[in-house]
Amino acid sequence: MAKKDSPESNATLVIGLGRFGSAVAATLNRLGREILALEKDPVVISKWQGRLPLIEADASNIEALEQVGVREFQTAVVGVGTSLESSVLITANLVDVGLPSIWAKATSREHGRILKRIGAHHVVYPEFDAGQRTAHLVSGRMLDYIEMDRKGFSIVKMIPPQECYGFTLAELDIRARFGVVVLGVMTPGHPFEYATSATRIDKGDIIIVSGDTDLLEKFAQRP
Repeated sequence: MAKKDSPESNATLVIGLGRFGSAVAATLNRLGREILALEKDPVVISKWQGRLPLIEADASNIEALEQVGVREFQTAVVGVGTSLESSVLITANLVDVGLPSIWAKATSREHGRILKRIGAHHVVYPEFDAGQRTAHLVSGRMLDYIEMDRKGFSIVKMIPPQECYGFTLAELDIRARFGVVVLGVMTPGHPFEYATSATRIDKGDIIIVSGDTDLLEKFAQRP
């Protein structure tokens, strides 16, 4: 377990092993990161016992958190979302003990505002973000979509519009015409190529493009 006098440590406490929490815990564990999962449901515990470092505890109880050494962790992820009361109590407990980095799952914007108000450093909206991402992917040529911030800047992987085939980026002048920037081109059977003015886009290529989300959507809708 991480020690309080080891600021370089980045041990993570994951609270709640529902779909979100278990995905975070399992991924961190697979990456070799130091973690401890807390779960109070015996059925869920039996599912993950032996697969993750795991303790049965009710994190809404501050004394239970103290017993598992909560102050030794640098980061905590609150995966509890179905019970607003539990989510708020757990997050408030983590804030009270002064954890440097608290990530909390929210199931609604209102829930997220409450978590932010009581001191969560990062609020995650897995259902909303997944739904928004899917909407972009089903509506055009986009193959992958990452929203970088809430102000509209995104990066997408997409099939180029047909009008781009056979031309270099200098000839297409995509930034001036459409307001987006081609970062790179992926050609089947070839390594990823960072884009230059001489980069040519051909049929079968995949392009990585960044820019304002609305402009990206319009560019992806072009024939």
